[in-house]
Formats: sequence, C-alpha cells, structure tokens
Amino acid sequence: MTGAPPGKDVRSRYASRRSLLLLLLLLAICYAVAALGGVAATDAGSTYRSLERPAWAPPSWLFGPVWTVLYATIAVSAWLVLRRRPLAEVKAEVVFWGAQLAFNLAWTPLFFTAGRYGLAFLDICLLLAALGTTMLLFRRTSPAASLLLVPYALWTLYAAALNLAIWQLDA
Repeated sequence: MTGAPPGKDVRSRYASRRSLLLLLLLLAICYAVAALGGVAATDAGSTYRSLERPAWAPPSWLFGPVWTVLYATIAVSAWLVLRRRPLAEVKAEVVFWGAQLAFNLAWTPLFFTAGRYGLAFLDICLLLAALGTTMLLFRRTSPAASLLLVPYALWTLYAAALNLAIWQLDA
C-alpha cells in the first residue's frame, strides 16, 4: 500500500480548510476597516475635490481601486505569517498589524470628516511607524509577507506627503 496513512489526509484537508477560513477572516477584517472608513467619511470624494491640492495629487477616482488591492495585500501578508506560526509565537506581529489597521481606520474621519489635517498627518505618521515595524517583524517569518506590504507602505508614504501638502495649503 502506498501513500499517506488515512488520518494524515483528513488532517491535511482540515488544515487547508482552516487556512482558507483564516484568509477569509483576515480579508473580512481588512475590508471592514475600509467600509468603516467609508461610512465615517461618506462625502470624501467631493470633499477631496473641493480641497486645495498640489499639482501632483491623484484624481479622486483612483483611491477606490488602489485601496481595494492594498487591503487584499494587507490581509494576505498577515495570512502568510499566521499560517506558518501559531498565534502565540507571533503576538507582536499581530499587535503591530492591528495597530497599523487602527491608524488606517482613524485617518479617514480625521482628515475628511473632522478636517483635522495636522492630526491626520500625525496619525498617518504613526501608521507608517506601525507598518514599518510590522514589515520588519513579518520578515522574520515570511519575507514574502513583508514584501507584500511594500506597495501599501509606498502608497501610504505618498498619502502622508499629500496630507502634509494639503495641511500646508490650508494654513
């Protein structure tokens, strides 16, 4: 008789199902952050268009597609880490991953709803610090997970520069 023992196949299917459920949970968390941010700033598009912006500011229609892809990469990066090591071994990684999502969520209402550009800039700087730490921690377990966050980090850095420019133009 060849092949794996009967119990091993069942464990493998269970592990695969559990891994898929974890990925779906992480995607749900990331898209919930996006939805909550959207609810917090329902008029963000028109607010953005009404702002005095630098010439290098992107058009408002670009944000939706970019963030849709970025939230997926944020979820997949965490999934790559969590499927390789037990949660007990990656607590710091999860804390910083959660912190960057919390700062991400806080930015939209600070910037668009409250019009607090300076406070939003502080928030996005804290987001970048949490994201950089997340990337460094993720790299220990999965270099691919860390690399998946590079586009997010670059877009967030660009958004921070745009936030700063708008804050200065508003002053």
